[in-house]
Amino acid sequence: MSMISGIQGQLLEVTVVCCNKLKDTEWISRQDPYVCLEYGSTKFRTRTCTDGGKNPTFQEKFVFTLIEGLREINVVVWNSNTLTYDDFIGSGKIQLQKVLSMGYDDTAWPIQTKTGRHAGEVRLIMFYANANKPATSYAPSYTAPQPHTPMYSAPSYAAAYQTPSPYPEYPPHSAAYPPTPYPPPQTTAYPPVYPPPSAYPPMSYPPHSAYPHASYPPPTQDYSYPPGPYPPRPY
Repeated sequence: MSMISGIQGQLLEVTVVCCNKLKDTEWISRQDPYVCLEYGSTKFRTRTCTDGGKNPTFQEKFVFTLIEGLREINVVVWNSNTLTYDDFIGSGKIQLQKVLSMGYDDTAWPIQTKTGRHAGEVRLIMFYANANKPATSYAPSYTAPQPHTPMYSAPSYAAAYQTPSPYPEYPPHSAAYPPTPYPPPQTTAYPPVYPPPSAYPPMSYPPHSAYPHASYPPPTQDYSYPPGPYPPRPY
């Protein structure tokens, strides 16, 4: 795919999960399968699943260094033998287009015998961190304001209110009106000084004798001290 580029030297994680419905190469006991992965010159092998039979489980992760232009991994499943050579169960090819474009792939890949017959499936989970995800096309399209230009500067207000006025402009005050017949005001803008308070006539009040005297009755209680002698006042 043309959208997948620049994978040289990037890392691809591949986890061998399990195998399903493998061809049985044993007649008496249960077979002991293991899986081999090959990408370029890099080869990995899982542990042997003893007595795994047709549905062995592995859960082993390997990391490949990607090569530009190489878009598939070879997978081979074997049955481990102790006294004789290992038995070939099946092989297949793992395509990398999906994981390189989407970043994740969880698929059970079919394998075949040497004669092209179905020999079971190998389930792999692959993860690629540097995938070109389609979600990047939905980025917001607005343009952020310049950091050094205020959004509400003073010139914007002046430009917004420079529309021509529908009313006629009035001439200056000196040209629109005739000269006034009144003399110009005096240079002293302050009012004249008032005369001192002595200029006003003094207010005449009636003499004290003009008011009637209030007559109060004499006190009825005698507040006089009793006759002496008194003791001498100490000093």
